[in-house]
Amino acid sequence: MARVNLQIAKQSATLRGQVEEKLRLAISDGVFKPGERLIERELCESLGVSRTSVREALRQLEAEGLITSVPHRGPVVSTMSVDEAEQLYALRALLEGYAGQRCAELATASFKQRLREAVETFAQAAASGERRALVVAKAKFYDLLMEGSGNAFVKQTLTSLHNRINMLRFTSMTQPGRLDRSVAEIRDIVAAIEAGDGARAGEACRHHIEEAAKVALSYLRRVQPGETDGAEAALT
Repeated sequence: MARVNLQIAKQSATLRGQVEEKLRLAISDGVFKPGERLIERELCESLGVSRTSVREALRQLEAEGLITSVPHRGPVVSTMSVDEAEQLYALRALLEGYAGQRCAELATASFKQRLREAVETFAQAAASGERRALVVAKAKFYDLLMEGSGNAFVKQTLTSLHNRINMLRFTSMTQPGRLDRSVAEIRDIVAAIEAGDGARAGEACRHHIEEAAKVALSYLRRVQPGETDGAEAALT
């Protein structure tokens, strides 16, 4: 029987991951708009990589729901209906409520300190209004929340949901007062975790998601498909 070469090309795998992350960020930042066609040749030129790397990255993003393959058009950035968004936010509220509760029950003193630092970083980013700083700071807080839940499957599922929700995060950033309310809601979550109050932490997480959903869904209901280009959106 012929021997099979199972050796892994580590450098290639790292490159694929970098291409995926660059495209993922470009979609969440609105560089590529919902419904926009992604042309392999142009992506290769922009990223400076081969078509093989781009195709593999596009397949991964399609599996995550960020990209849709359309007959006779190829890959396009996925659009999200109101119904899909409602379902995503509903599932996210359930899982993050659980994550917050478990965080409160399991958090150590050092972990609570990391949470306090994360929420202060987010508050500073909100005050600055700098888009990339906001996304990075909010992602850091969610990473900690998922880590603190102690459940790898919850983390895996929430990461997938966040990748989809990122497509909405900038659709309503200009909604008056939303960022200030978001900071206050995050502070409530951290306060409950610090107090070791699982029920209160879970409820604070659910409340935060429900408030974010109101803004995003209201926006989606106002616009028709194809009219979201250039819109600024709410950090959820």
